[in-house]
Amino acid sequence: MDLTRIAFLILLGCVGLERVVELQVSRRHQRDLASCGARKHGDPQYCWMVALHAGVLIGAALEVTLLHRPFIALLAFPALALFALATLLRWWVIRTLGIHWNTEVMESAPLGVVSEGPFRWIRHPNYLGVFIELIALPLIHTAWITAAFAAAGNVLVLRNRLRIEERLLDAVPTYRAAMSGKPRFFPRIF
Repeated sequence: MDLTRIAFLILLGCVGLERVVELQVSRRHQRDLASCGARKHGDPQYCWMVALHAGVLIGAALEVTLLHRPFIALLAFPALALFALATLLRWWVIRTLGIHWNTEVMESAPLGVVSEGPFRWIRHPNYLGVFIELIALPLIHTAWITAAFAAAGNVLVLRNRLRIEERLLDAVPTYRAAMSGKPRFFPRIF
């Protein structure tokens, strides 16, 4: 196995470990939110979201290894830069949201609405970061099939998640006042 494949598999392992850390942070935030009176709302698609994230890591590893995907520097370096920027965006979101951030749907807006950080410009910067990550990560080593499935799967999973989440958020007048004019994913330039 060549050095680029080994490096890519190590990167995938590191991302997997990062996801485990995120789940631990999420569980801690859920406990803290519950102690403040926030309720968790069921999302029947949550298991698919978890499966999608695991599937991208496993799929990219298998595609690169079994299909002998080449390392193409002209694709790899921009994909790596996009992945790194998307990861930084997500950790900015996690830091900005503080206790409000978790991987499941919790009714935390009544405890306060976060409108600073990346939320100054868009309502769902975390989902934008995740979307970019799930596509860019496989493309670092030309795993284009995994990237295509990641994009399609993420659209399906987020469609349901956003419907549940935005229904809860829009029921909170302070959220509507702070976020009603902001786009979901892409900031307005003018």
